[in-house]
Amino acid sequence: MTKDQLLPLLQKALEKNQKAQTQLINYYWNDVFSFTLLKVGDYTMADEITVTVFAKVLSKLNLYDPAFQFKTWLLTVTQNTIIDYWRKKSRETEEPTDGLEMVKNQFAKSPEELMISEEEQKKISKIIETLDANYQAIIRLRFFEERSIKEISEELQISVSNTKVRIMRAKKLLAKLLKDEDFSEL
Repeated sequence: MTKDQLLPLLQKALEKNQKAQTQLINYYWNDVFSFTLLKVGDYTMADEITVTVFAKVLSKLNLYDPAFQFKTWLLTVTQNTIIDYWRKKSRETEEPTDGLEMVKNQFAKSPEELMISEEEQKKISKIIETLDANYQAIIRLRFFEERSIKEISEELQISVSNTKVRIMRAKKLLAKLLKDEDFSEL
């Protein structure tokens, strides 16, 4: 894609034009996914990271400087997202019992806290129920049933690229609704 074609597309995407956003995602998906797969070595995780990258890119498109190559900026966002993934993964693989005795009781949940957690889950479920049926299905399949993008695409009988876009939009919408309901700590 030439710069003369890219800049108007970026402007439309910045203005929340869904067709332009989808076109941008479709055009650069393979570049981002291949780069990510090379770095993480796991197809499912590369898929998840790629969706996250495009969500970040579309939400921060106003930060892109046209003086630089868009693909370079996009892959920089990708690299930073991958670094975040590895940091999170390294925290998860730390010995789970390190310092456990010292903080054991600090994290024990009381019956009241467990009840609050159940209430929060019910609120989240109710928020999800307020979403459009398409987004509810996407959230259920992706996050509760942990299906791959390809599996979701086949089940809903929509294209893979449409599935990717719907996942990204559903995540953004759900995050906004949860934030509005003061679930920012989740």
